[in-house]
Amino acid sequence: MTTRSEPRYKTLDAWLAWQQTLHPRKIDLGLERVRRVFTSLHPGYQPPLTITVGGTNGKGSCIAMLEAILRAEGIHCGSYTSPHILRYNERIRIAGQPLPDEAICDAFQRIDLVRAGSTLSFFEFGTLAALDLFSQARVDVQLLEVGLGGRLDSVNIVDADVALITSIDIDHKGWLGETREAIGVEKAGILRRGRSAVIGDRNPPSSLIKHAGKLETLLLRLGEDFDVRRRAGGFDWVSSSRYFEALPLPALQGRQQMDNAATVIAALLQLKDKLSVTETSIRQGLESICLAGRYHSMPGRPEILLDVAHNPQAVGLLVDFIRANYPGRQVSALFTVMADKDVEGMLEKMGTVVDVWALAPLPDNPRCASEQRILQAFDKLGMTPPLAGFSDWRSALAALKNHTAEEGLVIIFGSFFLIAEFLAEHGS
Repeated sequence: MTTRSEPRYKTLDAWLAWQQTLHPRKIDLGLERVRRVFTSLHPGYQPPLTITVGGTNGKGSCIAMLEAILRAEGIHCGSYTSPHILRYNERIRIAGQPLPDEAICDAFQRIDLVRAGSTLSFFEFGTLAALDLFSQARVDVQLLEVGLGGRLDSVNIVDADVALITSIDIDHKGWLGETREAIGVEKAGILRRGRSAVIGDRNPPSSLIKHAGKLETLLLRLGEDFDVRRRAGGFDWVSSSRYFEALPLPALQGRQQMDNAATVIAALLQLKDKLSVTETSIRQGLESICLAGRYHSMPGRPEILLDVAHNPQAVGLLVDFIRANYPGRQVSALFTVMADKDVEGMLEKMGTVVDVWALAPLPDNPRCASEQRILQAFDKLGMTPPLAGFSDWRSALAALKNHTAEEGLVIIFGSFFLIAEFLAEHGS
């Protein structure tokens, strides 16, 4: 039996490798096991103010904005997000800083000692560690990003004071359903009876709205209860009771970020009786956000643009960004995708702006779609076949650059894993 003086593992890498093999299923949606373990870890748990962020796209951006605004206000804040780009530690932050290996390992050890044989998944271990570390640090506010869906995701063991739901689109069809209405039911699972929820989708599924009505949720919707009005160099935030004039544009690229910022502001205002956030902090926070892998430009000849877009909705926004910011440029794309994604939907949208494609193998990642699967998608859509047959993404990128003019643009997109491998070698 392990003891506190004899941890199961001494390094974070060893803990993470073991967690990948502990549970027989890579994803096991459900709350019973993780809730039981957390109750053993923290009996009588009283959570800090909690904002849970769900949705399909924009979750990471919203967490980053919330974190930046709260930090500007001097509020002690913990943030739990996924996936990471370079280091696992990015997933668990306090006061904007990733927790060190030692702290995370200690949390894993505490969880291991009380789990009593429960076969927790990789993500469940991470969620429990985040909640444990936030409790130990006595944060005033915790920001929890839903990993998958909402209803059965492990962060949902905590009752959110405010549930923030971003845009909703079809993703993870095998787990969440094949329609926006089915997915809306899963996303609605983070709502709580009588508590606040803010919806940042201008056309949310009716299933989400109906569920909020059944729970008598205090629901605020972008485009109905609050909105943005763009102006030169900034935007106004408007509702029936509040008005913020000439706020700065968020320091994140993409037209969707104003809607994300508006939704974040609405969520913070729902906590006004428990949490004071000034307009000054909102301004400072919006100007100070930093988030890797989103419309991330790396100058060169050709210029490289990185984005973690991995579903059709996110790819559509990336296409809009390319058209607005790189008109007339030759565009090449280095691409891979996970096997559970809508490959055809992504290719169809990006194919409207890309001139040359190359497939980027990640041979050490078993979750990747096979080259054959991606080539079949190109063929199905009648698209010109990509450059293919490479041993790794590096050789694919080298070949792609040879087919791209110096004044052209190389897009690297489709997977967090691909962006992470590129940044690990080339930095930011």
